[in-house]
Amino acid sequence: MPIIVDLDVMLARRKVKSRQLAEIVGISEVNISQLKTGKVHGVRFSTLEAICRALDCQPGDILRYEPSDAS
Repeated sequence: MPIIVDLDVMLARRKVKSRQLAEIVGISEVNISQLKTGKVHGVRFSTLEAICRALDCQPGDILRYEPSDAS
């Protein structure tokens, strides 16, 4: 998948645990885990906004695009 989720990197930079982020954002720890591993097909803008607010970052700090070689 050409969209890479770097949520784990931002969590480490901010020294925030997944459990803490889940509580702040108001979603389950399982959803945070699925997002970190890229096993979700979409994310609501409201959730992305809450994550960025909690981690004091921009969406581009969490998500990035890497084109695949198959294009």
